Amino acid sequence: MINLLVNGCLGKMGTEVINLIKTNPNLHLLGGLDRQISHNLFYHVYTDVNDILEKPDVIIDFSTPKASVTLLPYCLKNSIPIVIATTGFTKEQQNEINTASLQIPIFQSSNMSYQVALMAKLVSELSTKLETPEIEIVETHHSKKLDAPSGTALLLANSINKSNANCYNYVFNRHSKTQKRDSKEIGFSSIRGGNIVGEHQVLFFSEHETIKVEHTAYSRTIFAKGAVKAALFLIKQKAGLYTMENLL
Repeated sequence: MINLLVNGCLGKMGTEVINLIKTNPNLHLLGGLDRQISHNLFYHVYTDVNDILEKPDVIIDFSTPKASVTLLPYCLKNSIPIVIATTGFTKEQQNEINTASLQIPIFQSSNMSYQVALMAKLVSELSTKLETPEIEIVETHHSKKLDAPSGTALLLANSINKSNANCYNYVFNRHSKTQKRDSKEIGFSSIRGGNIVGEHQVLFFSEHETIKVEHTAYSRTIFAKGAVKAALFLIKQKAGLYTMENLL
């Protein structure tokens, strides 16, 4: 039996993860961690990590960047692996995660979908086979999403850049630009509205044709499944920083 704690348990993704844990007889939910108390739940919600009564085997984190980083000292002190599915970290916060991974296993991905991981691999390989493509990434999410561009959009761009010796520059805002498009840039467009779970398009433009690779998420369940899969993987690993590439 594997004991899990969910950070950000009262959010949409935290709720999805907990519902999934309930259906797996090999998993046990020790409790949830959130910034507010909620009663009439089948599990205990903690607002302070220091109040947690029993040490979990692994933590799944779908919270906020600040809440994720705040949890790291507890994980380090108790040698607890953590799956970080939160996005929008600053450079300083990411450095804290990287440093912590020297002592404990950390799995971090801005998108927990296995198919998105395959998409990232596909577009990275495709970018190396096209002659000077002009690359644009378009992402659409629900109106409550805080960060833009999405972490998944950046994941896709980073995958492409890594396969091309980091030759691409990222352009997030063309409002103030008055020059023509540079061939070595990846442009980002972010759309926010409604309750859309997530859509990502990577477009490769050339003079006479266009290739478009697209992924659409219809349910948050895919991210919950990916996070649980990552947690089961992580508890068997030594200290280090792991990503979806390690699950492919």
